[in-house]
Amino acid sequence: MSKTRKERCPHCGFMDVIKWGRQSGHQRYKCKNCGSVFTFRRKDVSRNNRFVWFEWWVMGKQTLQQIADLSGYSPRQLSRWFDEYLEEYPTWHIRGNERVNLLIDGTWFPNKLCLVLYRDETVKSTLFYRLTDDKWAEEIEEDLRNIQSLGVEIESVTSDGGKNIIKAVNAACPAALRQRCLAHIQRECLTWLTRHPQSMAGKDLRQIVCLISRIETRNDMLYWKRLLSDWHDRYVSYINTRTTKMESHREWFTHKMVHKAYAHLRGALPNMFVFIEHPGVPKTTNALESFFGHLKGNISLHRGLSKRHYQNYVKWYLFFRQQASKKGQET
Repeated sequence: MSKTRKERCPHCGFMDVIKWGRQSGHQRYKCKNCGSVFTFRRKDVSRNNRFVWFEWWVMGKQTLQQIADLSGYSPRQLSRWFDEYLEEYPTWHIRGNERVNLLIDGTWFPNKLCLVLYRDETVKSTLFYRLTDDKWAEEIEEDLRNIQSLGVEIESVTSDGGKNIIKAVNAACPAALRQRCLAHIQRECLTWLTRHPQSMAGKDLRQIVCLISRIETRNDMLYWKRLLSDWHDRYVSYINTRTTKMESHREWFTHKMVHKAYAHLRGALPNMFVFIEHPGVPKTTNALESFFGHLKGNISLHRGLSKRHYQNYVKWYLFFRQQASKKGQET
């Protein structure tokens, strides 16, 4: 059974169009949504129609076959058009003369590709990105300097405990406020302490760690710090107990996971609660984690892309998300 290709209104994008006579031997159509009358003789209209299907393929949850069923084009034809778009990538524009609270984080894809994202949390939009093979400090520092050179003032940076990001921020924008992601701190400590710690010290510390996500006010912060200080005073000898191997004289902390969790909290403490004194500073990078999840969910539907097309797919996805964000701000 042959498929009927569905036409799309070039003015409003509506797909419910009807035939509306002929003009100079060409079929005319009328859109039921906006009422415009048009033909498909113009090549730019045809290209725009194809590009809409490409955007659907990138941003939606449809496979190539599902797009073919919706559009009436064959999967092979759609694949040829989409490959043409994936041979190139869109130009990225950074808005200048702004004061931003940045979220910085990276995520890995299966083909050893790392995406580092710089998100402006004030307007809920990606400010910049980099595709690399690691979260190198030199590259992140270069990105931050380039962002600032365009007139963007970085008020704060929220990130995990990655040394590369911290080193880059210290070098490129030392005056910026630095907030450690509370979700990362809590998650890592709970991983080391496990769900059911065997020691009383581990159980008590786990209860303290579980309170991190609930801290909202200055009083909450002071109360939590007091709990952590009291815990340390009570178990200081326990967490500092060492075991020595007689043959090699090598030493290590006997209760290393409990010690590691406390050391992690102590190291992060200076930058854990910046958001309390500065309400515009986000306390977690959860927005980026959610963004990465949606991106990976979409790209997983399109297996078999070459590395170049894979990279350009990510760039198109970021571009379309940025365009959608701009439209949302204008409305």
